[in-house]
Amino acid sequence: MWYRARIYCLLASLMVISAQVGAEEALVAGGEVARASFTTRIANREPTDRVLVLNPPATEVYFFTDLRNLEGHTVTHRWEYQGRAVSNVPFVVGGNRWRVFSKKVFPPDSFGEWSVTVLDDNGLPLYVELFRYEPVDAGRANLQKDLSEGEDIPAQDMPSTAGDSSE
Repeated sequence: MWYRARIYCLLASLMVISAQVGAEEALVAGGEVARASFTTRIANREPTDRVLVLNPPATEVYFFTDLRNLEGHTVTHRWEYQGRAVSNVPFVVGGNRWRVFSKKVFPPDSFGEWSVTVLDDNGLPLYVELFRYEPVDAGRANLQKDLSEGEDIPAQDMPSTAGDSSE
């Protein structure tokens, strides 16, 4: 029986050493996400803007990633909604500098926190970014709530957020 315990300890040690070597290989390769962002459009393989909060009527968003030193590896965009994975989009990296993007079309009423995690070949995270998909008037409702917490200000007395003021 003692020899079984010894074999298990030896196997466990080998697994730890193997994991450490794999992690060191990933670090030695120097692969990284140089830039990443959510955007409403891609032009010439570059994002045209940066999205932190998206509102309808927009129903889609892109996630752009500029990868460095990952040639020959597979990188995955894992899309998550409210902390739950909803899709995986793999890319085979074809050069030392490789730009990729994936797109998500939002189902109706999928308001809340969205994120993309960029994963390496081993499923380890290289980068994470979040944004919020919110109804059009969610920002105004939050502003009214924040301001009214300090003072008792009725919602109709809130300053206008659009248009000209004659005051």
